Parts: sequence; structure tokens; C-alpha cells
Amino acid sequence: MTKQDFAGLMAAKTGMTKADSVKAYDAFLTVAEELLKKGEKVAMLGFGTFSLEHKKAREARNPRTGETIKVAAKNVVKFKAGKALSESVLKTKIKK
Repeated sequence: MTKQDFAGLMAAKTGMTKADSVKAYDAFLTVAEELLKKGEKVAMLGFGTFSLEHKKAREARNPRTGETIKVAAKNVVKFKAGKALSESVLKTKIKK
């Protein structure tokens, strides 16, 4: 699903224009990014929580060659689905 598709569905659900939905979508992403950069969690009741996690530097193996490589330390965004979302999605059958 593209950003425009998502904004169109938001517009249909809220009665907003598609342009306003795109602005709301962009604003959400900007605010969430700013909060994560500050080290804060972004929790949306019923949906889930975005948080920032630091991964330490480590050694790993290339599965093809068996060669040991160094993986640099990095920050990653973590998402934990909320209970309501998890329960709702559990009942969904995946289309193949």
C-alpha cells in the first residue's frame, strides 16, 4: 500500500480531504521521528508502541563463506503491537 492509498483510506474514514489526510500522515511521521530521536516511546493505545533500541557492535558470520565479519553498533526502531491489534490480526487469514 502506498502513502497515497493509505491517505485515501484515511480520508474516506474521517471525512477529511485527501490532501488533509496526506498532511496528517506526514505530521504523524514527523512527530514520531522527533520523539524517537529524543529517546522517547511513541505509544498508541490499542495499536502499539514504537521505541528506539541500541544494538551493540558484534561479530557475525557470512553464511556463504563462513567468514567472520564485524557488525557496527546501531540504533533500531522497535515496534510492539498492542493487545487490541494483536487480537484483531490473529483472526485474519493471510492471502497467498
